[in-house]
Amino acid sequence: MESYVANAHNDQGIINPSADALIKKAESKYALVIFGARRARQINAYYSQLHENLYDHVGPLVDSEPNEKSLSVAMREINEGLIEARHVTDGKFDQNGTLIHDDEPSAFLGADFYIDEPFVEYVDSEDAEQA
Repeated sequence: MESYVANAHNDQGIINPSADALIKKAESKYALVIFGARRARQINAYYSQLHENLYDHVGPLVDSEPNEKSLSVAMREINEGLIEARHVTDGKFDQNGTLIHDDEPSAFLGADFYIDEPFVEYVDSEDAEQA
């Protein structure tokens, strides 16, 4: 019981950064929730793929604690301006639902946001042989 109480004090959740500060980073509360949830799913996918040596997703862009929730990490990334939402109106998507760009993006994190670091795409060796 003591360890749970100790961890509860360390877990900042949506208190830090504040919801008011985060709202300024998105068009609306709804957009912020969708934006944060998508990024949190990508962080979870990154960790789940590490043991398979797959690097389809970008890991956390801020320092994080081992037991920190991915949504908290995503909200800190948004607050620090490391990722931003961009509305895509006339994009083309591949069979996996990934946006295809005319010019190569620096790093694509979903249907509507990017980061500024080199983009590395994983190619399955079977797919490469078929191409």
